[in-house]
Order: sequence, then C-alpha cells, then structure tokens
Amino acid sequence: MSVEQKRVLVTEIPGPRSTELHARKTAAVSAGIGTTLPVYVERAGGGIVVDVDGNQLIDFGAGIAVVSVGNAAPRVVERVQEQVADFTHTCFMVTPYEEYVAVCEKVNELTPGTHEKRSALFNSGAEAVENAVKIARSATGRPAIVAFDHAYHGRTNMTMALTAKNMPYKHRFGPFASEIYRVPMAYPFRWPTGPENCADEAFAEFTSLVHAQVGEENCAAVILEPIQGEGGFVVPAPGFVARMAEWCADHGILFVADEIQTGFCRTGDWFACEAEGVVPDLITTAKGIAGGLPLSGVTGRAEIMDAVHGGGLGGTYGGNPVACAAALGAIETMQAEDLCGAARHIESVMRPRLAALAERYPAIGDVRGRGAMLAIELVEPGGTVPDPALTAKVVKACHAEGLIALTAGTYGNVLRFLPPLVIGDELLDEGMQILENAFATSA
Repeated sequence: MSVEQKRVLVTEIPGPRSTELHARKTAAVSAGIGTTLPVYVERAGGGIVVDVDGNQLIDFGAGIAVVSVGNAAPRVVERVQEQVADFTHTCFMVTPYEEYVAVCEKVNELTPGTHEKRSALFNSGAEAVENAVKIARSATGRPAIVAFDHAYHGRTNMTMALTAKNMPYKHRFGPFASEIYRVPMAYPFRWPTGPENCADEAFAEFTSLVHAQVGEENCAAVILEPIQGEGGFVVPAPGFVARMAEWCADHGILFVADEIQTGFCRTGDWFACEAEGVVPDLITTAKGIAGGLPLSGVTGRAEIMDAVHGGGLGGTYGGNPVACAAALGAIETMQAEDLCGAARHIESVMRPRLAALAERYPAIGDVRGRGAMLAIELVEPGGTVPDPALTAKVVKACHAEGLIALTAGTYGNVLRFLPPLVIGDELLDEGMQILENAFATSA
C-alpha cells in the first residue's frame, strides 16, 4: 500500500492546517452539513487516514462502511482510470454501456436466492430505497409500507418517513410521505420482558399491528435492515427475520431487505440476510458496492422488477460508468481477497476485547453486531437508561488519540465500529487499545 499502515500523531487532533480548512468550511458550506471529526484528509488506504497536517489516524469508520476494500484499492483505481479515459458519462437511459450491465449481472449473481433476478442502478442508498418502494407498489398494486422502530433508510422525503429518528434526520423537514406505518423492532437488549421473549413477542406485535392498522391486503412491502445501522447496530432476535419474511410471503407482501450498510461482506457474508437463510423479494444496496464512488442498486425477483412500466425507473446519473467500473473492481477485490473471511476475522479479534471491556465497565450494557459491524451500547449501570454523554466523552478521547470512531443509536449512546475489511491486525490491536484507554480516562 502507498500509505504506511502506522498511526502517527505529529500535531494535536485536529491540527493547524485542518483547523484552517475547517474555518473555510464554516464560511463556505451550509451549517446543515455536520462533521464528526474535522481533520481534512490528504491520502488514505488500508486502515489509515492521513490528514493535511501529516497525522495518520486509524480508521474504524470506513466512510460509514463505504470503503470496505480500502480508500484506494488497486483494482478499483485501475478500472476507474481506464473508464475515465474512455468516457465519464453518456446516461444509460440514452446510450447504454456494458459496465452497467456487468454490475447488474454481478449483483444478481451474488444476492441471496437462485431465482431469476433483475437489477436497476442509482446513486445513493436513499435513492435505492425510494425506488424499491416504487417497485413494490407497482408490482403489488398496494399503497402501504411497513418500517420498524430505530430504522434508518435515508434523507429524502420518502426515506425520512421510513426513518425513525427525529434529530437530526427529520426535525422540521415534514410533512412526510403518506402510507408509512411503523412497528416495534425485535431489539433484544431493550425488549421489556427480556431477550428470551423478544422474537416471539415482537413477531406477535408485528403481525397484530399490520393486521389492525394497515390490513394485509393493503400492504405492499415490509422494509427491514437485517442489522440496523444508524439505529444502533441492532441485531434482531434470532428467528425474527425469517418468521417475518415467511409471513410476508403468505400474505403477498414483499419483503425488502435494506442491505445498504450490511451488504458486500461487511457482516461476514455477502449479505446479512444469509445468516438466517432469508431470501428477500427486493434488496437495496449501496455503500460498500463501489469502493467509495456513488452507486446504489435495487435487485429483486424478475417478475417484480419487470412489473414497472418502461421508463418508470432511472435517473440521469444512475449507474454512472465510472462508478460501475469502480464497483466491478471492488467486487473483484472482495472475491480475490476473501473479504467475507476478513470480516469474520475482524470479529474474532474485536469481539472478545469488547466483551472484556464490558466486564470491566458496567456502563457497557450490550455488545453486539456481526463480522466487521460491531457496537457497544452505553447506559447508566444496572439498567437501560441511555448515556449519550459518556458515549460522546469516549469517542472524543478516541479522536484525540488518532482513532476514527463513530456513534449511532436512536438515543446517541452507541459506539459503532466499521473498520475497512483490509485493515491489518496490528492496527486493530492498537485501535482497541486506544478505545480501552478512552474508557479508562472517561468512565
């Protein structure tokens, strides 16, 4: 790798050049665009981000699960350079190109299920979800969409309606799209009668609420993140997703798996649904699909995807040829380097350390996740009352020592870890040591 895989701190975090650039950002960029850690990046690769002051930070965020193959994976770079030299755009809906078709073929092959599939490509995760809703309504002739507590599906009007969290995603942006209904999530740590009852009781509440408030015959789709992302890396109680998907099939309701954050090897499988053998009718993808370039997709059963009238799907930039070239390079990297196996290895390194940390600090109420998508939830000891203040304190201490760490959760009390799948063990170990030290000085 061109970037040395070593943490180096030469200034405070952020340093003087980053501070100067942040002042320019404040003067030029809308205040509505937030920044988690105002260090301005010069180069990045593997598990290291190099800022403009020469600091080299350990990356436990991967651009929110986007650069799973690294920030400058050789196969991605090579394919992008070749494609840019050929052409940057024509619009697939006007004069198509092979790269778009090739990505659809790959995604059709890799997503769960052996049935005949079709795909359509877009720009962002929110755009993929919005189009999945359009497809589901068109295919079923029904209006209603059911989403879950703690869900995050995007920032467009439709996807804000599907998203559960008000601040910062929905506050003062309404009114939102109609015919959206919300049901409880099978959230083991917070289930009122305990995790052992979570799957059965959550499923009973789900079916009861859909029947009473929506009516099965009015429901086009149920959309679920197999592991919730922004909601706090909530792993549904075992068996819940499979039972819910089976119930949907029994009632002619489409099951939409939002795999935007969980997809493309992140959880140790190509897609998180595979852990329970669930085959969704539609699956939305983005983030890790293209090694950092903007690309997303909807993939599903051929008869569902083809139910939309000609011209009903698309967008000027959707499936841009450069982004498609990047996706082909990223997928090739995932296959050649067995990044599903890498994700499972990352879990084998990190989860025991997180569990040991929870033993020492009662404020860590839950350790959860799968593969390289792991989290700890911080609470007031002895209960489930969220502790966002401690969460913020710990993450600030991590940042000061050169570890990029992210928060999440409906209550802002979850630390989530999303290292690039190509990160080395030495950086994983050092990052965990920084996290442990942050608890020692904060808790």
